[in-house]
Amino acid sequence: MVAYGAEQRVRVPAVRARWLRQTFVHWPFRPGAVQALLPPELAVDEYDGAAWVGFTPFVMADVRPAGLPASVPGLPPFAETNLRTYARREDGRDGIWFLSIEVACPPMLAARAVGAPYHLGHLRVATDGATVSYAGARGARGVSYRLRVRPGDPLQPTERDVWLTSRWRAYTRRLGRLWETPVEHEPWPLADAVVDVLEETLTTAAGLPAPLDGPVVHFSPGVEHVRLGASRTSSR
Repeated sequence: MVAYGAEQRVRVPAVRARWLRQTFVHWPFRPGAVQALLPPELAVDEYDGAAWVGFTPFVMADVRPAGLPASVPGLPPFAETNLRTYARREDGRDGIWFLSIEVACPPMLAARAVGAPYHLGHLRVATDGATVSYAGARGARGVSYRLRVRPGDPLQPTERDVWLTSRWRAYTRRLGRLWETPVEHEPWPLADAVVDVLEETLTTAAGLPAPLDGPVVHFSPGVEHVRLGASRTSSR
């Protein structure tokens, strides 16, 4: 069972941030197709017999090292888009595995040191009345996306809603070692969302086949108190 609230306190955060205007687009896939993209230390997590891959564009704001004084501004807001799936270690600890991360902020590429698959690109998030639009392109490689959604009414999350959106650690792999980054923030305030435009080549670029069904979509205005712990090697 996945917890709707953070599973652990990040008592000594390495980074603080806000995650804003986030849309979750999830597709179900055959578990074997997703397992082929995971490292040997992780097993694909399943819900209703399927592996799920999430396309999640959002805005990163007020990103700052935890020890930076409040009088010193953090990084200017920038767009980020994750393509992610969900996995478990042998001991059952679940987390996110990133298939790719698009980002519009060069300093974030430092996370490649622990294997985070960051790609620098041209990204945009815009709000126009009742719609939120996202777009991005990874250099000249032809990897791109466009998404426009209309957020709806707030919802009381179901078990599946929580399972798809709430994870409290991220796994990466670098130099043959699995790394774990703990995350703490308040529960996502979720709403329904209607998709007006959805075009993307991120899933194909990641090596995924066609999904089993159409997407499940949620919108969140965001979370204000994100605390990321220091990444550490994760023993099996």
